[in-house]
Amino acid sequence: MTAEFKQRLAEGESLDSLLPEAFAAICEADKRILGMAPYDVQILGAIALHQGYLAEMNTGEGKTLVATMPLYLNALTGKSTILVTANDYLASRDAQEMGQVYRFMGLTVASGVAGSGAEEFTNADKKEIYASDIVYTTHGALGFDYLLQNLVTTARERFLREFYYVIIDEADSVLLDSAQTPLVISSSPRVQSNLYGLADFFVTTLVENEDFETEDKAVWLTKKGIQYAETFFQIDNFYSEEHFEINRHVTLALRAHTLFQKGEAYMLSNKELLLLDGSSGRMMKGVKLRGGQHQALEVKEKLEASPENRSVAAVTFQNLFLMFPKMAGMSGTMADAAEELRDVYGSKVLVIPPNRPKKRKDLPDRYFRNADRQIRAAVTEIVRIHKSGRPILVVAASIDDTESVSEELMKKKIPHNVLNASNAFWEAQIIKEAGQKSAVTVATSIAGRGTDIKLGKGVEGLGGLAVIGIGRMANTRLERQARGRAGRQGDAGTSRFFVSLEDDVVGIGESSKLYQCIEEKKKISRQRLKKIINRAQVSGEESGTMARKSSVDYDKVMQRQRNLIYETRNRLLDGEELQMDKILKMAEGNISRFLKSEEFADRQSVNRYILDNISYHLGDADGSVGFLMEDYETIKCYLIERVKQRLEEQERKLGSGRSMNDFMRVAVLSAIDEAWVEQVDYMQQLQAAVSGRATAQRNLLFEYQNEAFESYDKMKIAVYRNAMRNILLSDVFLDEKGKIHILFP
Repeated sequence: MTAEFKQRLAEGESLDSLLPEAFAAICEADKRILGMAPYDVQILGAIALHQGYLAEMNTGEGKTLVATMPLYLNALTGKSTILVTANDYLASRDAQEMGQVYRFMGLTVASGVAGSGAEEFTNADKKEIYASDIVYTTHGALGFDYLLQNLVTTARERFLREFYYVIIDEADSVLLDSAQTPLVISSSPRVQSNLYGLADFFVTTLVENEDFETEDKAVWLTKKGIQYAETFFQIDNFYSEEHFEINRHVTLALRAHTLFQKGEAYMLSNKELLLLDGSSGRMMKGVKLRGGQHQALEVKEKLEASPENRSVAAVTFQNLFLMFPKMAGMSGTMADAAEELRDVYGSKVLVIPPNRPKKRKDLPDRYFRNADRQIRAAVTEIVRIHKSGRPILVVAASIDDTESVSEELMKKKIPHNVLNASNAFWEAQIIKEAGQKSAVTVATSIAGRGTDIKLGKGVEGLGGLAVIGIGRMANTRLERQARGRAGRQGDAGTSRFFVSLEDDVVGIGESSKLYQCIEEKKKISRQRLKKIINRAQVSGEESGTMARKSSVDYDKVMQRQRNLIYETRNRLLDGEELQMDKILKMAEGNISRFLKSEEFADRQSVNRYILDNISYHLGDADGSVGFLMEDYETIKCYLIERVKQRLEEQERKLGSGRSMNDFMRVAVLSAIDEAWVEQVDYMQQLQAAVSGRATAQRNLLFEYQNEAFESYDKMKIAVYRNAMRNILLSDVFLDEKGKIHILFP
């Protein structure tokens, strides 16, 4: 049937017209191979995914099975068809399980992530993987593969096919919660700055609301703070170009102390600082914050600052997935962010009804004065439910909270498992046991998304899984995900959240009038208190939305530059012929810039320019030529003539126009890569520095754009200069097999 479908597509039939038959075929294959026949609502979800919607489907509705239908249909085109999952485990599992169905239908399938303990994929391995009809991978693996693809030096090293269709599992987490953490590939370490320690000490002397202010996950120095910084560092202008590094390091240290909290944003393990995924709570091994922010955090925690590596390539998830002509996604919590998803990605959210009515009871939240009372009350509830034999999942907002709950449960002699970033290795086993009778599982939001807790024998009759939330979470989507662990596929279950006025999201301190107003107090009604706390969460969500939109705006600047560079690289890799007149025109521009610069001063400077840029031989015995220094055009013509002579020499070495063109393409490509690495690294530093300029009514995006465009113009000049040097000064020759060997200057 697959061959027939492909033939009909080749003859001009559309995917939409094939959909009924193709879906019927793959549904039958699902039934025969997996023993699972898709429900009507699952088919409805599959249609939505094919049409490019972001589909909201409840937990336990079988999203993995849903994806088989649109993946099969779109793979019939022969174009790149990819499903992006939340983690390596799911990508490998789904590729193996669902792969049986695709292979039965005559398609190839592969996993884009290496298994546990397996060696990293080579370019040849990746080429084979991405050549498959259907690929299961993670958003991180796909993003890094895209960046690595654009670092190759020859066309045969490329392994990605042109992007076509992608389904993103847990789409709201990837497209929203992870959107601000760019994927960055680093190379050699830059010269380590000695300003981290000094900037950190300076920041510890600042007074909040006097020297600096914070708002909406941003922090900046006040006018008083800027004056203090200028005095402390003995400089005249904190924002001048010459003091860029001081400005940057102070901003990084200030952000480290105010915006990044241990146990929420990062954790320490064996004297190493590890980042935590904000939406899942998982450790992000090998991932570091850009622009020196990671090093600033390390210094804050009294660790030795790790080498600050130079950024050579970077991309955000927003721009990565916008490269797909056809993008779809699925999650249990997308409707709440429908407007933002439409604005940023142009994608509409469609809510798919559940196969069975929800039986889970979402009980009213409970409110407390402080964290101690909050934890004690939650533990009391856990003990009460535990006596009934029902399994319990405790979802806490931070690692510290999981440890506090665990300590209290040990005092009560309640056996339990703890699942957080520290022991995520055991995630699969812990989740497998979480739905069994009398099981108690304490976890961060790592268990709140992408996990499928199946009820053990007899648990349904006891009331199903009980979800207890500790603390108000960063957004309602995370809370809905946590609640959704219970009541899957119409199962029984309950959920209740215990909220404290000390929760980070609420942000109400002891000085607030509300601090004393809790359950038994009559100064303010419970309903009023609920509104205030919920409003705090809404405010946090709005600030998060603004931050993500700002991130999109910033990255658009980078994306425009990245597109131009990558398009140029691809043309060169594909064998674009470089006309000699273009090379001469580039050389003429370089020479004109030299003659207008301060470098051009005397006859010696001209000779120096020849030696550094054109030829290692001056030509004349004494290096002099018969011209006056005021005779601009004569000097220019002389230098251009020297360029022509050197080009002829290089061409004679290579013996043919084709070899010369291949050599010039490699030389230009090397110049582009060298300059682009510097530009990417500078852009990373610039964004970090600009974020601290929130005073004096500054338009930060405007400043970033201006400085980014200025640096891009400088980069282009560097490309032209280095390309010319590479072509003219390289030692190049052909071996016996006709292979070109190049030693760049």
